[in-house]
Amino acid sequence: MDNALLIGKGDTQQWLQTRYANRHGLIAGATGTGKTVTLQVLAEGFSDLGVPVFAADIKGDLAGVSQPGSGDAKLAERAQAVGMSGYTPQAYPVVFWDVFGESGHPVRGTVSDMGPLLLARLMGLSDVQEAVLQLVFKYCDDQGLLLLDFKDLKAALAYVADNAASLGSDYGLVTKASIGAIQRTLLTLQQDGAEHFFGEPALDLHDLMRQDMTGRGVINVLAADKLYQKPTLYATFLLWLLAELFEKLPERGDADKPLLVFFFDEAHLLFNDAPKALVDKVEQVVRLIRSKGVGVYFVTQNPLDLPDTVLGQLGNRVQHALRAFTPRDQKAVKAAAETFRANPKLDVAEAIQQLGVGEALVSTLGEGGVPGVVERTRVRPPRGRIGAISAEERRQVIGRSPVGTRYDQAVDRESAYEKLAQRTQQGTGTAVPAGGGAVKGSPARPAPPSQVQVVLETAAKSVVRSVGTQVGRELGKELMRGLLGSLTRR
Repeated sequence: MDNALLIGKGDTQQWLQTRYANRHGLIAGATGTGKTVTLQVLAEGFSDLGVPVFAADIKGDLAGVSQPGSGDAKLAERAQAVGMSGYTPQAYPVVFWDVFGESGHPVRGTVSDMGPLLLARLMGLSDVQEAVLQLVFKYCDDQGLLLLDFKDLKAALAYVADNAASLGSDYGLVTKASIGAIQRTLLTLQQDGAEHFFGEPALDLHDLMRQDMTGRGVINVLAADKLYQKPTLYATFLLWLLAELFEKLPERGDADKPLLVFFFDEAHLLFNDAPKALVDKVEQVVRLIRSKGVGVYFVTQNPLDLPDTVLGQLGNRVQHALRAFTPRDQKAVKAAAETFRANPKLDVAEAIQQLGVGEALVSTLGEGGVPGVVERTRVRPPRGRIGAISAEERRQVIGRSPVGTRYDQAVDRESAYEKLAQRTQQGTGTAVPAGGGAVKGSPARPAPPSQVQVVLETAAKSVVRSVGTQVGRELGKELMRGLLGSLTRR
């Protein structure tokens, strides 16, 4: 079938049509039921059709897609049983990425790319602390101080703290206590290794949307075994990447194929203890990003891990086995069964509990975007290796990567750290206000009993004043863009 990828076969073959692949999807099931292999099957299928893929590899199992499969007789037998023609083991074009730069090319973004709102979520800041962070960004914007890496942000925080009195008339009251709290949180984040992400060269999104010389889509594999141990960093990083795609890709509308398919593994981490504002905005971006040509596929153990507003947007579904040992498990089985278009030949709730490894209930969007009748399906075998690869095999893949020379060497150009250090060395004891010109230090005003309203109102006024400047427009754009408005509010 043209522009469709084979998932497997039940009573009939189950295909995912690429023109509906940007309507998003779900891969769910208990541990050990075959979710990762299904992810690999879909990734290979998209690659064969020229569609690039981005996926997190939490256990290291997905890396095997970079190597040809074993050619096991049982896999060949299954391929024949599900009607998979021309089954032969093969390696796929893979680029390995790693936030920590250990098991793949470093993935970097600047502090400005992250922005104060999403950075505040990553740091778990209070409303007052978040507003203070926004004011620090605003001051740096006004002064043309680039915030690229951790040392830039640390230098900016220290400078604002030392000059809080002279900056007060333009930026409002900022106490050293508020700055100190942010600095301590930043130190903790740095100790967790987050500093590896911030810097240059920043990731160019187009490097995630490559094809090899034969026209196959590149499978971008994020080594996340270490990143996953920092759940907030893991979820925030993937959320940042979605935000960048949402903001920077042009409108595309419906097309024969998506530009990129994004797999969000362990998706429950995005929604753990999430406020309603976050859930609402994730639902919004899932609904809107499909017009940019991006399909988002959530991978999780239990469908109940996802809010109903998000679950309702996922048109293509592969449900592996669930176990009903507890009342919550039973509820999950019932909920999963009810989300499928009924099949009169199948008791879906019963079937979910009886599925073997490599079996799944499959329903994809058909003609007109209508969900197909759910079928019990044997998932086709992948062509690539199932499981992990050796360190040497990984090095070989990284060594022949088309993007290695762009990202492997960090760049440290002049930015806020260097410029603020120059000011300190000059020993002027002054700070430059938003309107330009030096203002001598003035006595600090006493802080009010509660700073929340004052700081938040000052932040809003500062943003309004900044819209007329080039860097200010960037900040205003960030505050108004659909995803990162109340999305990052805790």
